[in-house]
Amino acid sequence: MSGYLGIDVSKNELVLVREAVAGTVSYSNDASGHRSLVKDLLRNDATRPILIVLEATGGYERGVVVALAEAGLPVVVVNPRQVRDFAKATGKLAKTDQIDARVLADFGAMVKPELKAMPGELEEELRALIARRQQLLQMLVAEKSRLQQMLGRSSQKLRREVRSHVADLERRLKMTDSDMDDTLRKSPIWREQDDILQSFPGIGQKTSLMLLAELREIGTLSSSEIANLAGLAPVNRDSGKWRGKRRTGGGRSRVRAALYMAALSAVRFNPIIKAYYCRLVSSGKPKMVALVASMRKILITLNAMIKTKTRWQAHVTPAIA
Repeated sequence: MSGYLGIDVSKNELVLVREAVAGTVSYSNDASGHRSLVKDLLRNDATRPILIVLEATGGYERGVVVALAEAGLPVVVVNPRQVRDFAKATGKLAKTDQIDARVLADFGAMVKPELKAMPGELEEELRALIARRQQLLQMLVAEKSRLQQMLGRSSQKLRREVRSHVADLERRLKMTDSDMDDTLRKSPIWREQDDILQSFPGIGQKTSLMLLAELREIGTLSSSEIANLAGLAPVNRDSGKWRGKRRTGGGRSRVRAALYMAALSAVRFNPIIKAYYCRLVSSGKPKMVALVASMRKILITLNAMIKTKTRWQAHVTPAIA
């Protein structure tokens, strides 16, 4: 019997499929269902799973992943885009919970995604705080935009209400920032890494925290690996004699968004990145291409700094691999 399992996760239900075995088993996506799932998987050593594959589903998978990991079961959370590409490549175009679970099990058996350590409590706490901060910022931008559109005496009451909401959101934003700082101080390793990251001109506290929470592998991978993980490694698109444009994409969108903002600052205030960006533009590269290349150079530099535990030195920068 195959030891590769796929679990399709929804808000209320978990659908489990074993690769090459007919039928599905369903559990509730709550603490009781998680206990039942773990109990069933540990019942017989002969059928103990080799790998359990789930895909990221906006947070609904976190509870069951924690339960499986705490039970010592091999669980991995994969990128949904990879799974959909795999499904299309194998001709599975239909989409139901049962089919999705089957695809995940087949994906595990054929691709064998690498097992990685699950985030600890502090990492989960920091990720949750960062996600909440982004939500608050989005709401704040929306409310400020509404306030600007409210004109005339007839809107005075609504303006007061929106101003009150804006003030409340700003207060909550400050509280979230304070909670993020407290979480950072709980980990000596994070404090050291945060100090190293913020020594780089163009990296502020919020970008540093985002990288620590969303890019746990920083400092442990090669230049090409860390760039690929963030979706900043150019991918060839060639066929025969035809040579297509190399493009970046995929990877971790939050990391790319944070590095984009960091690059906008660095091309103005970081002498090394500014010179690199200007050299690319002067050679005829479009400004956006030069900016993405600067993002990649920043990430590779930060990765080397964390790996060697070295603060920023303007005269020492790693070459792009």
